[in-house]
Amino acid sequence: MAELKLSACIEMIYNQVPEFTGRIERVADCGLKAVEFWGWKNKDLEGIAKFADDLGMAIAGFVCESDGALVDPSNTQAWVEGAKVSILQAKQVGVPTLIVTTGQEMDSIGRTEQHAAVVAGLKGIAPFAEDNGITLVLEPLNIAVDHKGYYLATSDEGFEILREVDSPRVKLLYDIYHQQITEGNLIQTFTENIDLIGHFHVADVPGRNEPGTGEINYANVFRAIAATDYAGYIGLEFAPTDCHRGALQVTRDLAGV
Repeated sequence: MAELKLSACIEMIYNQVPEFTGRIERVADCGLKAVEFWGWKNKDLEGIAKFADDLGMAIAGFVCESDGALVDPSNTQAWVEGAKVSILQAKQVGVPTLIVTTGQEMDSIGRTEQHAAVVAGLKGIAPFAEDNGITLVLEPLNIAVDHKGYYLATSDEGFEILREVDSPRVKLLYDIYHQQITEGNLIQTFTENIDLIGHFHVADVPGRNEPGTGEINYANVFRAIAATDYAGYIGLEFAPTDCHRGALQVTRDLAGV
């Protein structure tokens, strides 16, 4: 069984601490070795990266901020050019992974055209990501509770997109919380497609709180991930119910780290 690598999303964990550096310090004090966050453009990215490095902490990933929606076929080139900026920023601060979202479903064109636009954008950026050693992870989100109107909900379509793009640097972000809401069948789905997964997110259902507060058997989920050859990070993207340190410790216990 491989040891799992956990990364705390400091947009949700220790989010009561105003400074990002303070959040990183709190996470380090809890024994974790990595953090991640959402957008980078509104942050002192170099300062955050240096602070984390000085603590011996890694930044596992952040969001690939670009121009316009990936799902819009009229916006493909602008999206690709914007994504290049995020890739260069990630490379500069030693961050291996960028989270990609599709944008909202468009009413003006069909899903076939929108699917093709997502593929075109990812194909367009893939060589640049490969050349710079950065992995892009496309994220399906649930549209039943949290992200109504978002284009990509199912892992099936996500994996289909990735097979069409066919790049070792374009993979899926398999968010266990979102996929439990959308489709269930978690362990079979991610184990059968583990070669296409570049990042995980975890939170329990309902509530998006720490593992152990809801219906997902996270001991089994973590055990199943550890039994594969997955070597990436598992992002803890949940809202702690009470004590942030306690929520991290419960999760570490369930993951066996």
